[in-house]
Amino acid sequence: MSSLILRAAESSELGAVLRFWQVAAENEGRPVDTPAALAALHLRDPDALIVAVDDGRVVGTVIAGWDGWRCHLYRLAVAPGRRREGIGAALIDAAERRFRALGGSRVDAMVLDGNERAHAIWAARGYRRQPEWSRWVKPLR
Repeated sequence: MSSLILRAAESSELGAVLRFWQVAAENEGRPVDTPAALAALHLRDPDALIVAVDDGRVVGTVIAGWDGWRCHLYRLAVAPGRRREGIGAALIDAAERRFRALGGSRVDAMVLDGNERAHAIWAARGYRRQPEWSRWVKPLR
């Protein structure tokens, strides 16, 4: 992990991030991420999408969304062949630094109940599941 760089994604990398998520992220039961949606995120908050880059290739991502009130983490993903190297932990730490700098006081992470392999990293970083909350969703068409 010596050449690993964590930084905000560049607009020229958005297509590579979408392709990366197809192999590295949990995609079951969710709408497909689109170039337009990712471009809109990047335009609104260019620092929200944090990438881990090694030798010019994206090997990890996290979206550190800040709405001015709460901190939200989405799309933590690490390349399958690079898992268990500390990349996910480094991305979470980078997101938390961003939130502290913005004045955030609490962060939540979107983690699918069925994605059990992801539960360990979140627990190891001090996150706990809140059983009293449910996420309600409505697709906008």
